[in-house]
Amino acid sequence: MEGRAVQPAGVATPKAPYSPVVVSGDLVLTAGQVGFDENGDLVSDEIEAQARQVFDNLRRCLEAAGSSLDEVVKVNAFLADFADFEAYNEVYRQHFSVPFPVRTTVQAGLAPGLRIEVEAIARSRS
Repeated sequence: MEGRAVQPAGVATPKAPYSPVVVSGDLVLTAGQVGFDENGDLVSDEIEAQARQVFDNLRRCLEAAGSSLDEVVKVNAFLADFADFEAYNEVYRQHFSVPFPVRTTVQAGLAPGLRIEVEAIARSRS
């Protein structure tokens, strides 16, 4: 792999074989972030709480890699149930503003208890 893997403070270390965030050239790519706190525990079964934790984890990943939510250009979101789409959008709007990053949102089978997973591609500030 060309690039530098980063383990952000405050984000649970993955048990599976992947890096939470990688810097490659001027790009910062995050793995899918879910509603786990820094201990790897699910914060809630509610979509809003999970989404807030997801974006907090994304922010930590990006900042640890020399970027920020303001530098995000692409978001991929996975929802266990599309009935959560509007609640997800509300939390999303609290973290991004016009012009919004390009985005794909799909319904997907997530691990039990997970309602949302989000990954991002951003520019590096360094």
